[in-house]
Amino acid sequence: MQQYPSGFRFPGGESFAEMQLRITRTLEKLSAKHRGETVVAVSHADPIKAAVAAALGTHLDLFQRIVVSPCSVTAIVYTPSGPIVLAVNSTGDDLTRLVPS
Repeated sequence: MQQYPSGFRFPGGESFAEMQLRITRTLEKLSAKHRGETVVAVSHADPIKAAVAAALGTHLDLFQRIVVSPCSVTAIVYTPSGPIVLAVNSTGDDLTRLVPS
């Protein structure tokens, strides 16, 4: 699983690729529904890392290279031209300055 997560499926469950698609679609729908607002979505580390990998255009097989600590903040802005990753694994930074430049 660690070397090839894009091909892994939990027994009786969804694959990592299906999870990534579910997470990214949900985030895109939330963003569209709440355009111009801040939305907070809470999850376990792997779905967050999968969303970050998708936003960065990183292959799912490399998503374990992304660190998401407990209680950390990851900020992604969904724009009409694509997502912008503003922060990953923030654990105490001042997030008020997080805006795309």
